[in-house]
Amino acid sequence: MNRRHLIAAGALAALAGIAPAAAQTYPTRPITMIIPFAAGGPTDVVGRIVAEAMSKSLGQTVVIENVAGAGGTTGSNRLTQLQPDGYSIMIGHTGTHAASVALYPNLRYNPVSDFAQIGLVNTNAILITAKKALPANTLAEFVTWLKANERTANNAHAGIGSVSHTTCLLLHATIGVRPQSVPYRGTGPAMNDLVAGQVDYLCDQVVNVAPQVRAGTIKAFAVAQASRNSALPDVPTTTEAGLPAYQVVVWNAMLAPKGTPEPIVARLNEALRAALADANVKARLAELGADLPADNLVTPAGLRSFLEAEIAKWTPVIKAAGVTAGN
Repeated sequence: MNRRHLIAAGALAALAGIAPAAAQTYPTRPITMIIPFAAGGPTDVVGRIVAEAMSKSLGQTVVIENVAGAGGTTGSNRLTQLQPDGYSIMIGHTGTHAASVALYPNLRYNPVSDFAQIGLVNTNAILITAKKALPANTLAEFVTWLKANERTANNAHAGIGSVSHTTCLLLHATIGVRPQSVPYRGTGPAMNDLVAGQVDYLCDQVVNVAPQVRAGTIKAFAVAQASRNSALPDVPTTTEAGLPAYQVVVWNAMLAPKGTPEPIVARLNEALRAALADANVKARLAELGADLPADNLVTPAGLRSFLEAEIAKWTPVIKAAGVTAGN
């Protein structure tokens, strides 16, 4: 081996040693967690709970940065522009890393290949709700009413690409209807009009709608998961209520920029696992109606396969509805 080859080999060996060395001392300063939505929403609340617990495990503060806009794609794209050094991570969700592929024709990132997957954080049950005055009291009666009133029925949601939008698209596809869609600038305004009786129904996460259901200001027909939700144990599942084909949960996932060294990803995954195993975190998530994911999904490989499956699931539903969003 000549001198040039020796120098090149030495350089490669030095570079190869950077990642393990960095991982041994990582982290040495605060970590920023991007939440691609406004403060106070379900993803933000979950992110803050998990970030607090991860801070203890990592020995460094995990600082929340809310970067809202374009259905969460603005914040997601921001992460792809940051250094893959483990000091920038994010919480993505069903909209930013699955539905976005079909909703945004000019999406500036690939939800799978442009990120380093850390692990699934939680899943959230979807609840089918309606205004108090709607002439239906069970899911079966609601389906019958919706089919009979397809032309005039209106579905409120938090904006194109939101969870409340995409999950109701799936409901409509399951039932075989295409009612009117009424977009709002967030779940709050949509819920206000549902309570006031200005719109007919809403599909959204239990964490968002449970307070109004408990208060009796809206109707709850069914939760779209296999078992009843701990936050609303009296509400039947869609299987129990006669619509077993409508099974849908939304989720939050932790990601880092593409190229983040594997040892650092492993350290972040370890901290995530520790957070989800914490009794206080479990209790707080359960109170919100959020569920912990299966263990095999709290891994980089498991999350990657999960994202690919979710994209394959949501793309045909959204394309069939003919819905796109500007970018």
